[in-house]
Amino acid sequence: MEEMPDRAHVELGTIVSTSPIDSRAPKSTEWRGGLPTLAGSVVTLRELQPADAHALFSALTTAEVARFISPPPTAIDGFEKFIAWTRRHREAGQYVCFAVVSKESDVVIGLFQVRSLEPDFGVAEWGFAIASEFWGTGAFVDGARLALDFAFTTIGSHRLEARSATVNGRGNGALRKIGATREGVLRKSFLRNGEYLDQALWTILADDWLAAKATWGSPIIH
Repeated sequence: MEEMPDRAHVELGTIVSTSPIDSRAPKSTEWRGGLPTLAGSVVTLRELQPADAHALFSALTTAEVARFISPPPTAIDGFEKFIAWTRRHREAGQYVCFAVVSKESDVVIGLFQVRSLEPDFGVAEWGFAIASEFWGTGAFVDGARLALDFAFTTIGSHRLEARSATVNGRGNGALRKIGATREGVLRKSFLRNGEYLDQALWTILADDWLAAKATWGSPIIH
């Protein structure tokens, strides 16, 4: 398998600027040449490296994590191909994938993805997966703030969408916790293990995110 499936389904699962985003304002494209490192209080987000394949395999293929995400590669070399794929699509300006790294080590514990649904990321879909041993540690909330702030303030997205199986209580709770709005249910829209599952559609708008940013603060970019 060369790549993860197109849709970034949720495994786990708002942010205050005095001025709204101007959709006509120029958007940065420097990230197409390489992602910056975003430092939070619990985790750091950085570009995936080929050497991360083994750690990603360990983090994302456990039964707990894989239950509600699109099927991950089944071998380490599949993750190596996936990492190469993320770089090609980042260079093309279509997709962003950050590795989540614990502050206590340089080992990857998960990832955040943002995929353009229309030209220039005006509307985009995001998703995430975190190793189960880091659930409830604050890693998701810290990483989500960094990733979403990047999507809204650097890439220039106007609307971000996330999908989570309605039976995925942890994922839906995480999205609600960061201020996402549940807009509806996409019936039988996610095929997993031979069964079609309903998904909740969660959205965050740039104005709402920036309105809450003054409360959370800004990420540190190196």
